[in-house]
Amino acid sequence: MNIYIKAISYYLPEKVFDNIELAELFPEWSVDKIASKIGIDKRHISAECETASDMAVKAAECLFSEHNIDRNNIDFVLFCTQSPDYNLPTSACIIQHKLNLPTTIGALDFNLGCSGYIYGLSLAKGLVASGIASNVLLLTAETYTKYLHPKDKGNRTIFGDAATATLVSNDGFAMLEQFSLGTDGSGAENLIVRKGGARQSGAKNDLSFDENNNPISSDFLYMNGSEIFNFTQDAVPKLIADVLQKNELDKENINLFVLHQANKYMMNFLRKKMKIAEENFYYYMKDVGNTVSSTIPIALYHAQKEGYACGNVLLAGFGVGYSYGAVIIKMK
Repeated sequence: MNIYIKAISYYLPEKVFDNIELAELFPEWSVDKIASKIGIDKRHISAECETASDMAVKAAECLFSEHNIDRNNIDFVLFCTQSPDYNLPTSACIIQHKLNLPTTIGALDFNLGCSGYIYGLSLAKGLVASGIASNVLLLTAETYTKYLHPKDKGNRTIFGDAATATLVSNDGFAMLEQFSLGTDGSGAENLIVRKGGARQSGAKNDLSFDENNNPISSDFLYMNGSEIFNFTQDAVPKLIADVLQKNELDKENINLFVLHQANKYMMNFLRKKMKIAEENFYYYMKDVGNTVSSTIPIALYHAQKEGYACGNVLLAGFGVGYSYGAVIIKMK
């Protein structure tokens, strides 16, 4: 059975945090320097009372209206987030109720970051292929900005909040081919929020600053940028080679590469290392930033709309966990 991406939509919070505001807070960052090195001009920030599930509901409503989809045909909800409303209940159950979806559907959360969209597509494909579901609503949403310390210049430059909605079904515009998935938990501590889980439920109040005046705290998001970069430059080319082999394709058979939109510097480094022509490599981060699990569907939405997505398209996500995954989609 062939399984397809049928439709994609997304939602961005109203509040915008642009490079002018960022440079005012951190004078050592100039507007031009941020744009040229990171490739991001602005990012959207969730409202104080706006959660990831709130945004996911709005993305789903956009999907239903934009693509004329009957919500009563949805029979499974997959929600990818690392920003759940509560430890329990499951946010996907709350979303089912808010969207007024049938009570006869399945619904679950899964906790992944920048690889989450690829993993979500693999789960959705399995559900449809096995006959468990016919129309899977795959939602991604993150509010990483709520995890950032106000003085965290690097991460505040990169991350933005967003949510996406994708319908996976037995017909659509892009057929899901073979996947390649990977995990290396030895790197877990290089991108982590310690506070809030069972191992550290409360605040530690252990804020300190490194030699570059970057905040380090168990109560906020910590990212070891150099280690994340080392992991990425090693794992991603191998991931791309593996998914090509599983699909019996060569790099030259790929019309477009849509990778996780981490930042411009990292993406350009990977593109050059893998010897991918710039015209076959899609960027969409300037107006949204790094939106974690939502970067790939947002980029794919625009690549399709602009006519760049045709033939064989390779999608790849990688990051926190460490977790990574790739898939080839064949455009109709």
